[in-house]
Amino acid sequence: MSKLRTGAIVPVKTFSRAKTRLNLSSEKKEKICKIMLESVLDTLSKSEHIEKIVIVSKDETALGIGKKFGAAEIYDGEELGVNNAVKLADEYLLKDGFDSTLVFPQDIPLIQVEDIRTLLNFRMHNRCVLVVPSRKFDGTNALFRMPLDVMETHYDEDSYKIHLSTAEKRDATSALVLIQRMMLDVDDQSDLNLIMRYDLPVSKSLGKILS
Repeated sequence: MSKLRTGAIVPVKTFSRAKTRLNLSSEKKEKICKIMLESVLDTLSKSEHIEKIVIVSKDETALGIGKKFGAAEIYDGEELGVNNAVKLADEYLLKDGFDSTLVFPQDIPLIQVEDIRTLLNFRMHNRCVLVVPSRKFDGTNALFRMPLDVMETHYDEDSYKIHLSTAEKRDATSALVLIQRMMLDVDDQSDLNLIMRYDLPVSKSLGKILS
C-alpha cells in the first residue's frame, strides 16, 4: 500500500499588517511573527507525515523563511483573503498528485511533531476532515482534508463549525480534535502570556522580545 502523500499549507499574512491586537510596536510585532512562523515551519519540516510544505504569502521575509525550511513558495496578493491563499496551494498540490492536506496558521508556535502524529491518528476512511479549533473556539487552528479537494475552506467565518458542517455535506467523515498546543494561537497579550508559561525554546524567544 503506497504511503499517503500529505502536504502542509501555511498562509501567511504580511507581518507588518498582522497582530494588531497585541498593541506592540511594529518592530516587535514583526519579530514575534517571524519567530512564530519559524517555529511552525521547523516542526512541519520534522514531521514524517508531511512530504511538502507550501507557504502562501506576499511578505518577502515570510517567503524567505519558508525557503530556509524547503517550503514551496506561492506569491499571493492577499486581496482575496486566506481562503483564496489555501485554494492556490490546493491547486499546486493537486497538480503534483498529493492525497491530503493539513492547513496551519502562522501563529501556533507551540505545535510539536507529536501533535501532528496525534491528529492524523484520527484519520478515518478515504474521505475525511479533521478540525482542531482555537483555544477560544472562534477559529480553525488545524484542518486535515482527504482527499485534498473534498471541500473548500471557510476561514474568517466561524470556521471550525462551518468546516465540520461542510464536511458532512460532502459526505466526508469528520471529527473535532482537541490538541492543546495546536489550540494555542496568538491574537492578544493574554495569549502571549499563556504561551510563555511553557518550557519551550520558542516561549523563551518570545519572552525576550517582550522583556
